[in-house]
Formats: sequence, structure tokens, C-alpha cells
Amino acid sequence: MTVARSLLLFVLAALAEIGGAWLVWQGVREQRGVLWIGAGFVALGLYGLVATLQPNADFGRILAAYGGVFVAGSLGWGMLVDGFRPDRWDVVGAGVCLLGVLVIMYAPRG
Repeated sequence: MTVARSLLLFVLAALAEIGGAWLVWQGVREQRGVLWIGAGFVALGLYGLVATLQPNADFGRILAAYGGVFVAGSLGWGMLVDGFRPDRWDVVGAGVCLLGVLVIMYAPRG
């Protein structure tokens, strides 16, 4: 149950951070306005909160592993929201990052 909870929290954190960054991007780069930017700031704050809910208490480990989730999640967000088409190297790179998440977070430790 702890691994499943941890993975769910990583997914929620990715949605909050990537979504928040996307909202800020839309507000600034696409000139959608201050409400988009503000919503992005709120979502980014929620990302920080969700990250603290991980069962593991090691900040560095959590953020390092989350980096891999962020890479893969960013490509997925780009596909679903912006119509981005990753090439095979994007997919391979994201897979390597996700493998790193599994090693960092869930490898047996003595």
C-alpha cells in the first residue's frame, strides 16, 4: 500500500506542478492574463504541499525521484494538452527517468 500511495502522490504532484507551470506559461507567453498566472501559482503551491505527503521523509530522495516523474509527466502533458508528438528518443529518455524513480525510491536498502 505504501508504494501505491507514493506513486499516486507522485502523479498528483506532477499534475499540480506541470499544470501550474502550464497555466503560468499560458498567462505570460500566450497573454491570457493575470488570472491564469495566479491559478498557476496556486497549483505550484499545491505541488509543494503534495510532495510533503510522501511516506518517505528524505527530502532529497523525494525531489530527486520526482524529477523523473516530472520528465515523463511533462511529455505526457504536452501530448494531451498541446498536441506535442514525442519522438522515440523522448520516449526512451522518459523510460530511463522512470526507471530511475523506481531505483531511487523503491530499491531495497539495508
